[in-house]
Amino acid sequence: MQRFGRALAMMAIGLTIGLTVVDVAEARRSGGGFGSRGTRTFSQPPVTRTAPTNAAPIDRSMTPRQDAGPTTATPGAAQTRPGANTPNARPGFFSGFGGSLLGGLMVGGLIGMLMGGGFGGAAGFLGLIVQMLLIGGVIMLAMRFFGRNRQQTAYAGPSERSSAQPPAGGMPSFKIPSISGGQANGQANARPTVAPTPAPAAEGPADEIGIGQSDLEQFEKMLKDVQAAYAAEDYGTLRRLTTPEAMSYLAEELSDNATSGVKNDVTDVHLVQGDVAEAWSEDGKDFATVAMRYESIDVMRDRTTGKVISGDPDNLTEAVELWTFVRKADGEWQVSAIQGVGHA
Repeated sequence: MQRFGRALAMMAIGLTIGLTVVDVAEARRSGGGFGSRGTRTFSQPPVTRTAPTNAAPIDRSMTPRQDAGPTTATPGAAQTRPGANTPNARPGFFSGFGGSLLGGLMVGGLIGMLMGGGFGGAAGFLGLIVQMLLIGGVIMLAMRFFGRNRQQTAYAGPSERSSAQPPAGGMPSFKIPSISGGQANGQANARPTVAPTPAPAAEGPADEIGIGQSDLEQFEKMLKDVQAAYAAEDYGTLRRLTTPEAMSYLAEELSDNATSGVKNDVTDVHLVQGDVAEAWSEDGKDFATVAMRYESIDVMRDRTTGKVISGDPDNLTEAVELWTFVRKADGEWQVSAIQGVGHA
């Protein structure tokens, strides 16, 4: 009976650990951002012609959240820096009343069980586990319900986003290349050439450092190089092209893929359009957040058989993302953050 009770105790600890992982797993599937944009990490970058809707917020970052007032790159824009007292700050499962309640029940149950009394032995402790699961489920449902309400309030819905127009201006943009398709009978199937259009800038000094054409070409090259290194699981190249923080998140994703027995295969990356959302300097570093619309063959394969599990191996798919690059004085650009952008 004593061994059975200890097994139940270990099971309870495992269940509580599993509950804490739920929020993290859901955050990854939601397509949020990761990395750091310096003091602007938790502020919304300006919209551009390439990315006319708001980017996903950065939800995985080593940059500490501050309680300072709103930090905005665009005057008059509704941008906030989430802090401990803001409605967007989502508390962890074990914070607040839910954490205190579950923590008290667990500690009391474990002490009672291991001391040979308290909760009436193994049967009593089994009842405790059932109570914990019920209470935990109610708390998680409540947190998800209120979390969704806060998210709908914080981010514009589809109708609001579709009506938002990019501000006018003349921010630097990428040269939009002619995209060619695959080979057929030795001849390239030419795709229509996209006519270059000037990308708008945010109101005010969005580009404070003067991003040049050579920088834009470097950003385009890094887009392709990072995608290729990620697909090849080339950690050495990723360490060279990204900051240590961004590298840690990419390595975590690659490790998760390996554990799950899958491999992300990304090929034929072509930039369709790109422009600078904002660029600035702080603490001796230059930052540039760039919107990039690109096409690629992006599939998930079984690591052993190579069979496609998800994605289309025959057709290009389009993605829009905001990449933030950083460099020290006279240094090379590195990727410091990546954020997904929904289509308008």
